[in-house]
Amino acid sequence: MKSISIFGVFVADLCFIGDRIPNKGETILGKKHVVGPGGKGSNQSIAAARLNGNVSFITKVGKDSHSEMALNLYKEAGVKTHSIIQDNKLFTGVAGIMIDKGGNNAINIISGAAEHLVTGDIDNKVETIKNSEIFLTQMETPYETTIYALKKAKEHKCITILNPAPARKIDEDIFKIIDFFTPNETEAEFYLNKKIETSEDIKNAANELLKKGIKNVIITLGEKGIYFANGKENFFLEAYKLKQPVIDTTGAGDAFNGAFAVGLANDLDIKEALTFANKVAGVSTTKSGAATSMPFAKELTDN
Repeated sequence: MKSISIFGVFVADLCFIGDRIPNKGETILGKKHVVGPGGKGSNQSIAAARLNGNVSFITKVGKDSHSEMALNLYKEAGVKTHSIIQDNKLFTGVAGIMIDKGGNNAINIISGAAEHLVTGDIDNKVETIKNSEIFLTQMETPYETTIYALKKAKEHKCITILNPAPARKIDEDIFKIIDFFTPNETEAEFYLNKKIETSEDIKNAANELLKKGIKNVIITLGEKGIYFANGKENFFLEAYKLKQPVIDTTGAGDAFNGAFAVGLANDLDIKEALTFANKVAGVSTTKSGAATSMPFAKELTDN
Protein backbone atom coordinates (compact mmCIF):
# COMPACT_ATOMS: atom_id res chain seq x y z
CA MET A 1 0.00 0.00 0.00
CA LYS A 2 1.23 3.49 -0.86
CA SER A 3 1.70 5.90 2.06
CA ILE A 4 -0.45 9.01 2.48
CA SER A 5 0.36 12.38 4.05
CA ILE A 6 -2.43 14.80 4.93
CA PHE A 7 -1.95 18.47 5.78
CA GLY A 8 -4.76 20.27 7.56
CA VAL A 9 -6.43 21.49 10.72
CA PHE A 10 -7.68 19.97 13.93
CA VAL A 11 -10.28 21.87 15.97
CA ALA A 12 -12.31 20.82 18.96
CA ASP A 13 -16.01 21.17 18.14
CA LEU A 14 -17.90 22.68 21.09
CA CYS A 15 -21.54 21.98 20.28
CA PHE A 16 -24.39 23.68 22.13
CA ILE A 17 -27.74 22.10 21.33
CA GLY A 18 -31.07 23.78 22.11
CA ASP A 19 -34.56 24.35 20.73
CA ARG A 20 -33.26 27.30 18.76
CA ILE A 21 -30.19 29.43 18.10
CA PRO A 22 -30.22 32.52 20.37
CA ASN A 23 -30.70 35.96 18.89
CA LYS A 24 -28.19 38.77 19.36
CA GLY A 25 -27.91 39.65 23.06
CA GLU A 26 -30.19 36.80 24.11
CA THR A 27 -29.52 34.03 26.63
CA ILE A 28 -31.43 30.75 26.37
CA LEU A 29 -31.32 27.46 28.26
CA GLY A 30 -29.90 24.70 26.08
CA LYS A 31 -30.55 20.96 26.07
CA LYS A 32 -27.13 19.41 25.57
CA HIS A 33 -23.40 20.19 25.29
CA VAL A 34 -21.04 17.96 23.29
CA VAL A 35 -17.28 18.33 22.79
CA GLY A 36 -15.83 16.36 19.87
CA PRO A 37 -13.03 16.33 17.32
CA GLY A 38 -13.30 18.31 14.08
CA GLY A 39 -11.33 19.95 11.29
CA LYS A 40 -11.29 18.68 7.70
CA GLY A 41 -7.69 17.47 7.60
CA SER A 42 -8.14 15.71 10.92
CA ASN A 43 -11.39 14.05 9.83
CA GLN A 44 -9.80 12.92 6.55
CA SER A 45 -6.80 11.46 8.39
CA ILE A 46 -9.07 9.47 10.70
CA ALA A 47 -11.15 8.29 7.74
CA ALA A 48 -8.04 7.06 5.93
CA ALA A 49 -6.54 5.38 9.01
CA ARG A 50 -9.77 3.58 9.92
CA LEU A 51 -9.73 2.11 6.41
CA ASN A 52 -6.27 0.68 7.18
CA GLY A 53 -4.48 3.45 5.28
CA ASN A 54 -0.83 4.22 6.06
CA VAL A 55 -1.43 7.88 6.93
CA SER A 56 0.57 10.68 8.56
CA PHE A 57 -1.10 13.94 9.60
CA ILE A 58 0.74 17.27 9.48
CA THR A 59 -0.76 20.04 11.63
CA LYS A 60 -0.12 22.34 14.60
CA VAL A 61 -1.94 22.20 17.93
CA GLY A 62 -1.46 23.62 21.40
CA LYS A 63 -0.53 21.65 24.49
CA ASP A 64 -3.90 21.47 26.20
CA SER A 65 -6.86 19.18 26.83
CA HIS A 66 -8.14 19.62 23.25
CA SER A 67 -4.84 18.46 21.75
CA GLU A 68 -4.85 15.51 24.16
CA MET A 69 -8.25 14.54 22.79
CA ALA A 70 -6.86 14.70 19.24
CA LEU A 71 -3.73 12.68 19.99
CA ASN A 72 -5.69 10.00 21.82
CA LEU A 73 -8.10 9.73 18.88
CA TYR A 74 -5.22 9.44 16.38
CA LYS A 75 -3.58 6.74 18.47
CA GLU A 76 -6.85 4.81 18.55
CA ALA A 77 -7.43 5.21 14.79
CA GLY A 78 -3.84 4.50 13.75
CA VAL A 79 -2.93 7.96 12.40
CA LYS A 80 0.84 8.57 12.57
CA THR A 81 1.47 11.65 14.71
CA HIS A 82 5.22 12.30 14.29
CA SER A 83 4.46 15.36 12.13
CA ILE A 84 2.00 16.99 14.53
CA ILE A 85 3.60 20.11 15.99
CA GLN A 86 2.69 20.95 19.60
CA ASP A 87 3.27 24.57 20.63
CA ASN A 88 2.76 25.35 24.31
CA LYS A 89 2.49 29.08 23.56
CA LEU A 90 -0.59 28.58 21.37
CA PHE A 91 -4.01 27.04 21.97
CA THR A 92 -5.60 24.25 19.95
CA GLY A 93 -8.28 25.43 17.53
CA VAL A 94 -11.93 25.38 18.53
CA ALA A 95 -15.29 25.74 16.80
CA GLY A 96 -18.31 27.05 18.71
CA ILE A 97 -21.39 25.46 17.15
CA MET A 98 -24.96 26.44 18.04
CA ILE A 99 -27.47 23.82 16.86
CA ASP A 100 -31.27 24.06 16.94
CA LYS A 101 -33.76 21.18 17.10
CA GLY A 102 -34.08 21.18 13.30
CA GLY A 103 -30.35 20.56 12.91
CA ASN A 104 -29.65 24.10 11.67
CA ASN A 105 -26.45 25.60 12.97
CA ALA A 106 -24.36 28.73 13.38
CA ILE A 107 -20.59 28.22 13.63
CA ASN A 108 -17.67 30.37 14.78
CA ILE A 109 -14.26 28.77 14.10
CA ILE A 110 -11.05 29.90 15.80
CA SER A 111 -8.21 28.02 14.11
CA GLY A 112 -5.81 28.59 17.01
CA ALA A 113 -2.37 26.99 16.58
CA ALA A 114 -3.17 25.83 13.03
CA GLU A 115 -3.57 29.47 11.99
CA HIS A 116 0.15 29.84 12.72
CA LEU A 117 1.32 27.10 10.35
CA VAL A 118 4.12 28.60 8.22
CA THR A 119 6.27 27.39 5.33
CA GLY A 120 9.10 26.66 7.79
CA ASP A 121 6.86 24.08 9.46
CA ILE A 122 6.50 22.32 6.10
CA ASP A 123 10.28 22.37 5.64
CA ASN A 124 10.69 20.83 9.10
CA LYS A 125 8.24 18.04 8.23
CA VAL A 126 9.13 17.66 4.56
CA GLU A 127 10.46 14.12 5.15
CA THR A 128 6.87 13.05 5.86
CA ILE A 129 5.79 14.39 2.46
CA LYS A 130 8.90 13.01 0.77
CA ASN A 131 8.24 9.54 2.18
CA SER A 132 4.62 9.48 1.03
CA GLU A 133 3.24 8.81 -2.42
CA ILE A 134 -0.14 10.53 -1.99
CA PHE A 135 -0.65 14.02 -0.54
CA LEU A 136 -4.07 15.39 0.44
CA THR A 137 -4.90 18.87 1.70
CA GLN A 138 -7.77 21.36 1.95
CA MET A 139 -8.09 25.16 2.31
CA GLU A 140 -8.50 25.54 6.10
CA THR A 141 -4.78 26.19 6.68
CA PRO A 142 -3.10 29.53 5.76
CA TYR A 143 -3.07 29.92 1.97
CA GLU A 144 0.67 30.50 1.51
CA THR A 145 1.51 27.45 3.63
CA THR A 146 -1.06 25.24 1.87
CA ILE A 147 0.31 26.12 -1.58
CA TYR A 148 3.90 25.65 -0.38
CA ALA A 149 2.99 22.17 0.90
CA LEU A 150 1.31 21.32 -2.43
CA LYS A 151 4.44 22.43 -4.31
CA LYS A 152 6.67 20.35 -2.05
CA ALA A 153 4.42 17.33 -2.58
CA LYS A 154 4.61 17.74 -6.36
CA GLU A 155 8.38 18.30 -6.16
CA HIS A 156 8.68 14.95 -4.38
CA LYS A 157 6.48 13.27 -7.02
CA CYS A 158 3.42 12.70 -4.82
CA ILE A 159 -0.05 12.28 -6.31
CA THR A 160 -1.70 15.53 -5.13
CA ILE A 161 -5.34 15.83 -4.04
CA LEU A 162 -6.81 19.24 -3.22
CA ASN A 163 -10.19 19.35 -1.53
CA PRO A 164 -10.92 23.09 -1.98
CA ALA A 165 -12.94 23.58 1.20
CA PRO A 166 -13.66 26.20 2.26
CA ALA A 167 -13.53 27.68 -1.24
CA ARG A 168 -10.83 30.36 -1.47
CA LYS A 169 -9.14 32.04 -4.41
CA ILE A 170 -6.30 29.99 -5.89
CA ASP A 171 -3.61 31.51 -8.11
CA GLU A 172 -4.13 30.23 -11.67
CA ASP A 173 -0.62 28.73 -11.97
CA ILE A 174 -1.31 26.41 -8.99
CA PHE A 175 -4.01 24.43 -10.80
CA LYS A 176 -1.43 22.63 -12.92
CA ILE A 177 0.16 20.94 -9.87
CA ILE A 178 -3.19 19.47 -8.75
CA ASP A 179 -3.71 15.87 -9.83
CA PHE A 180 -7.19 15.49 -8.30
CA PHE A 181 -9.48 18.45 -7.51
CA THR A 182 -12.52 17.52 -5.37
CA PRO A 183 -14.97 20.42 -4.99
CA ASN A 184 -18.64 20.03 -4.19
CA GLU A 185 -21.15 21.88 -6.38
CA THR A 186 -21.00 25.08 -4.32
CA GLU A 187 -17.21 25.15 -4.37
CA ALA A 188 -17.13 24.48 -8.12
CA GLU A 189 -19.51 27.43 -8.58
CA PHE A 190 -17.08 29.62 -6.62
CA TYR A 191 -14.11 28.75 -8.85
CA LEU A 192 -16.07 29.30 -12.06
CA ASN A 193 -18.25 32.19 -10.84
CA LYS A 194 -21.41 30.63 -12.27
CA LYS A 195 -24.39 28.58 -11.09
CA ILE A 196 -24.38 24.81 -11.53
CA GLU A 197 -27.90 23.39 -11.70
CA THR A 198 -28.23 20.75 -14.42
CA SER A 199 -26.25 17.68 -15.44
CA GLU A 200 -25.01 19.63 -18.45
CA ASP A 201 -23.83 22.43 -16.13
CA ILE A 202 -21.85 19.88 -14.10
CA LYS A 203 -20.16 18.48 -17.24
CA ASN A 204 -19.32 21.98 -18.49
CA ALA A 205 -17.98 22.98 -15.06
CA ALA A 206 -15.63 19.97 -14.98
CA ASN A 207 -14.38 20.77 -18.48
CA GLU A 208 -13.71 24.39 -17.54
CA LEU A 209 -11.77 23.28 -14.46
CA LEU A 210 -9.71 20.89 -16.61
CA LYS A 211 -8.84 23.81 -18.89
CA LYS A 212 -7.17 25.48 -15.90
CA GLY A 213 -4.59 22.69 -15.92
CA ILE A 214 -6.04 20.30 -13.32
CA LYS A 215 -5.53 16.68 -14.38
CA ASN A 216 -8.65 15.08 -12.84
CA VAL A 217 -11.83 16.76 -11.59
CA ILE A 218 -14.24 15.11 -9.15
CA ILE A 219 -17.36 17.14 -8.35
CA THR A 220 -19.18 15.68 -5.34
CA LEU A 221 -22.95 15.98 -5.56
CA GLY A 222 -24.20 14.78 -2.17
CA GLU A 223 -27.13 12.40 -2.51
CA LYS A 224 -26.76 12.59 -6.31
CA GLY A 225 -23.31 10.98 -6.20
CA ILE A 226 -20.30 12.37 -8.08
CA TYR A 227 -19.12 13.42 -11.53
CA PHE A 228 -15.61 12.61 -12.78
CA ALA A 229 -13.73 13.98 -15.78
CA ASN A 230 -10.10 14.02 -16.90
CA GLY A 231 -10.26 14.78 -20.62
CA LYS A 232 -10.01 11.10 -21.59
CA GLU A 233 -13.04 9.78 -19.77
CA ASN A 234 -15.98 11.20 -17.84
CA PHE A 235 -18.88 9.67 -15.97
CA PHE A 236 -21.48 10.12 -13.25
CA LEU A 237 -21.50 7.69 -10.31
CA GLU A 238 -24.66 7.38 -8.27
CA ALA A 239 -24.52 7.72 -4.48
CA TYR A 240 -24.13 4.42 -2.64
CA LYS A 241 -27.47 2.80 -1.82
CA LEU A 242 -27.59 2.46 1.95
CA LYS A 243 -29.23 -0.33 3.94
CA GLN A 244 -29.59 1.99 6.96
CA PRO A 245 -31.23 5.44 7.24
CA VAL A 246 -29.23 8.66 6.94
CA ILE A 247 -28.74 10.23 10.37
CA ASP A 248 -26.14 12.99 9.85
CA THR A 249 -24.32 14.11 6.70
CA THR A 250 -21.66 16.08 8.63
CA GLY A 251 -18.21 14.95 7.55
CA ALA A 252 -19.36 12.92 4.52
CA GLY A 253 -17.09 14.96 2.25
CA ASP A 254 -14.13 14.27 4.53
CA ALA A 255 -14.96 10.56 4.55
CA PHE A 256 -15.03 10.65 0.74
CA ASN A 257 -11.64 12.37 0.39
CA GLY A 258 -9.90 10.20 2.98
CA ALA A 259 -11.33 7.05 1.40
CA PHE A 260 -10.41 8.16 -2.13
CA ALA A 261 -6.78 8.61 -1.01
CA VAL A 262 -6.86 5.07 0.41
CA GLY A 263 -8.35 3.74 -2.82
CA LEU A 264 -5.47 5.25 -4.80
CA ALA A 265 -2.99 3.98 -2.20
CA ASN A 266 -4.35 0.46 -2.79
CA ASP A 267 -3.75 0.85 -6.54
CA LEU A 268 -7.45 0.77 -7.42
CA ASP A 269 -8.22 2.30 -10.79
CA ILE A 270 -9.98 5.65 -10.66
CA LYS A 271 -13.51 4.30 -11.06
CA GLU A 272 -12.92 1.65 -8.37
CA ALA A 273 -11.39 4.24 -6.01
CA LEU A 274 -14.36 6.58 -6.55
CA THR A 275 -16.87 3.76 -6.02
CA PHE A 276 -15.09 2.84 -2.79
CA ALA A 277 -15.03 6.49 -1.61
CA ASN A 278 -18.74 6.86 -2.46
CA LYS A 279 -19.56 3.86 -0.28
CA VAL A 280 -17.47 5.13 2.65
CA ALA A 281 -19.07 8.59 2.44
CA GLY A 282 -22.52 7.00 2.36
CA VAL A 283 -21.87 4.76 5.36
CA SER A 284 -20.54 7.76 7.32
CA THR A 285 -23.98 9.39 7.09
CA THR A 286 -25.56 6.52 9.06
CA LYS A 287 -23.76 7.73 12.22
CA SER A 288 -23.79 11.11 13.93
CA GLY A 289 -20.85 13.48 14.22
CA ALA A 290 -17.88 14.15 11.95
CA ALA A 291 -14.70 12.35 13.05
CA THR A 292 -16.78 9.90 15.08
CA SER A 293 -18.78 8.90 11.97
CA MET A 294 -15.76 7.89 9.88
CA PRO A 295 -16.32 4.17 9.15
CA PHE A 296 -13.92 1.37 10.03
CA ALA A 297 -13.08 -1.03 7.19
CA LYS A 298 -15.03 -3.83 8.87
CA GLU A 299 -18.21 -1.70 8.91
CA LEU A 300 -18.27 -1.56 5.11
CA THR A 301 -19.14 -5.26 4.85
CA ASP A 302 -22.24 -4.66 7.01
CA ASN A 303 -23.60 -2.02 4.64
